[in-house]
Amino acid sequence: MGSRLAFLSILFRGSVFWLAVAEPTEDKHALLDFINNIHHSRRVNWEYQTSACTGWVGVTCNHHNSRVTALRLPGFGFAGSIPSNTLSRLSELQVLDLRTNNISGLFPSDFSKLHNLTALDLQYNDFRGPLPFDFSAWKNLSSLNLSNNKFNGSIPSSLSNLTQLTTLSLANNSLSGSIPDLNPSLRLLDLSNNNLTGIVPQSLRKFHGSAFSGNHLSPVPIVISPSASSPKHKSKKLSQSAMLGIVIGGCALGFLAIAVPFILCYSKKEDKSLASPNSLRKSGSLGKAAFGSTDGGGNMVFFEGCSLAFDLEDLLRASAEILGKGASGVVYKAALEDATTVVVKRLKEVSVGRKEFEQHLEVVGNIRHENVAPLRAYFYSKDEKLMVYDYYSLGSVSAMLHDIRRERRSPLDWETRVQIAVGAARGIAYIHRQSGGKLVHGNIKSSNIFLNSQHYGCVSDLGLATLIAPMSAPLAQTAGYCPPEVTDTRKATQASDVYSFGVLLLELLTGKSPMHATGGDEFVHIVRWVHSVVREEWTAEVFDIVLLRSPNIEEEMVEMLQIGMNCVARLADQRPRMGEVVKMVEGIRKMSSGNQTESSTPTLHTPPIVEIGSSYPYPH
Repeated sequence: MGSRLAFLSILFRGSVFWLAVAEPTEDKHALLDFINNIHHSRRVNWEYQTSACTGWVGVTCNHHNSRVTALRLPGFGFAGSIPSNTLSRLSELQVLDLRTNNISGLFPSDFSKLHNLTALDLQYNDFRGPLPFDFSAWKNLSSLNLSNNKFNGSIPSSLSNLTQLTTLSLANNSLSGSIPDLNPSLRLLDLSNNNLTGIVPQSLRKFHGSAFSGNHLSPVPIVISPSASSPKHKSKKLSQSAMLGIVIGGCALGFLAIAVPFILCYSKKEDKSLASPNSLRKSGSLGKAAFGSTDGGGNMVFFEGCSLAFDLEDLLRASAEILGKGASGVVYKAALEDATTVVVKRLKEVSVGRKEFEQHLEVVGNIRHENVAPLRAYFYSKDEKLMVYDYYSLGSVSAMLHDIRRERRSPLDWETRVQIAVGAARGIAYIHRQSGGKLVHGNIKSSNIFLNSQHYGCVSDLGLATLIAPMSAPLAQTAGYCPPEVTDTRKATQASDVYSFGVLLLELLTGKSPMHATGGDEFVHIVRWVHSVVREEWTAEVFDIVLLRSPNIEEEMVEMLQIGMNCVARLADQRPRMGEVVKMVEGIRKMSSGNQTESSTPTLHTPPIVEIGSSYPYPH
């Protein structure tokens, strides 16, 4: 009995030891064969003596550490073709991400051995040649991104056999031929900027036209069903009736063509104030408001230092273009008759009286700082509340980052993003020092950040949050910039401004919106997403793929990430003050990263980030 217990004890200790040191030995050999036979400009800390599952960058293993299940190596400077019989030996691999490298050659034929793949991302490389003819080997594939390469040939019809596929991007290649009838389970599709011809299949017409732009596709044919046949004598009667209708209709149109100008002319003489105070005229002007309110109307109030000279009539006659709509009102670009261009915000649901409104704007209108967009003038009456700002021709930071319809020459580079962050931080810090150190912006977001003449961030919409009726808490949280402790937007604090600025930093780093789609109808908050990625030690996954192409900025990006995560700490008293944030952000440019050698390029590890906590209130 004693010997049996001793044997079981030895067996148990041996099992525990085996579990503690379990390593995917075969997969480690395959990965080392890969990394030792392909050029890479960034250091990869793969050493056989260390644990692949807990120490190797980009490697994820299964629960027992017996097999590699994910390999994520974006932006590591890989060049040349993928060595054959290396990655294809990772038979349990589910996720393979080699985006934003310089890998060339044909699509690796031995990838057909990776039967368990669920996600394959090879975008922004230099692959060429045809796509695999048969995709049936990847029956579990749910996400495929081969965009921004040089693939040619046709889109294989075998893609339609991938019943789990929900995301497909083949944009910016040289693919030709017709589009196959793909699986209707797709939720995200991008085939833009190829040489595709023919028509869009019926199953894919649910997608926006931008998914097919930049091709040579034919318009979707319109099928007109023939009407039921009828006797010839009835057809003749119908024809005669139609002719009679045409004659009568023509006479009526002729009468209207003569009468309408007279009616319109008479109407203008009788009443010049019929335009709704809350809508645009068809001519594209702001429209003349119907004043005569009980408070005696109002006048344009200009602030000191404003060189503009116009009255309300000039403003309402100006040629106008809607720039955007938000919770506080509608924003117009207005071109005055003297060629001056201004931005006019038409407020809605103002929750304060005239006296409080004017007192507050008196404070806001006299703030002058190069990183704060100046309020030039305002108008107040019972029916209209207007605010006038300078016009920034480059548009908002939100449009620069997210508006795919803008014809930009190139995406925002790292230098510009840092300057946006530095300028916005300086502007917010200056605001926080006003009114005895009690002034709050209350609505920091990328759509309220513009670029000044030096291309530094400039903060707009100062102080509007305290004038407008509060948004409901769900709406404020959905916007993505509101911290968990703020449920009434009129009660924002300087700490909540810091949180919103932190979200802006994460937006600049990731290129993602504060609430962004992760596939299908699921949305995730940027703070929670960044924290989860960094916690899993995949810090490189956080950064915008555009930034990963730039050399020697990894250390600066990680430092900016640290600042952003400190700003979005869940508890308000754990967030730094804005003056401290300015020093930290300005310090990023002082970091010495340009003299690093190839071997000393830092690996992106997890920075010491403030814990957010499992009770974070935003949806995942």
